[in-house]
Amino acid sequence: MIVRKLDKIKGTEFEVTPESGNWTSHRLLLKKDGMGFSMHDTIIRAGTETRMWYKNHLEAVYCVAGTGTIEDLETSSIHDIEDGVIYALDKHDKHIVRAATDLRLICVFNPPLTGQEVHDEEGAYPLVAEEQN
Repeated sequence: MIVRKLDKIKGTEFEVTPESGNWTSHRLLLKKDGMGFSMHDTIIRAGTETRMWYKNHLEAVYCVAGTGTIEDLETSSIHDIEDGVIYALDKHDKHIVRAATDLRLICVFNPPLTGQEVHDEEGAYPLVAEEQN
């Protein structure tokens, strides 16, 4: 059984913030946990715009606080994000998340992340090999 508390993760190697400062991700479950997915509690900061393209991963995102939008760059569709909204990037969709207020998002990745990934120049996370413990 794996039990982790968000307050105990803050300020450790499980907390990742990119150089841009646009977001902070608390990596709750990682590849080494052997669950087949990773789970993250992520804050995207108010007033930011983050371009992403998870070409190596599928992601589902559930909003638990805040407001913003997600733009599908293939279709130019813009969808509101608020508490209770889920979106799934089931086609490795290129997208932009714009945070009107701080957004608190619960994110699930498949394949799972190892923990220290940040977006590359294309907005993607690389596939990183890591041995299971």
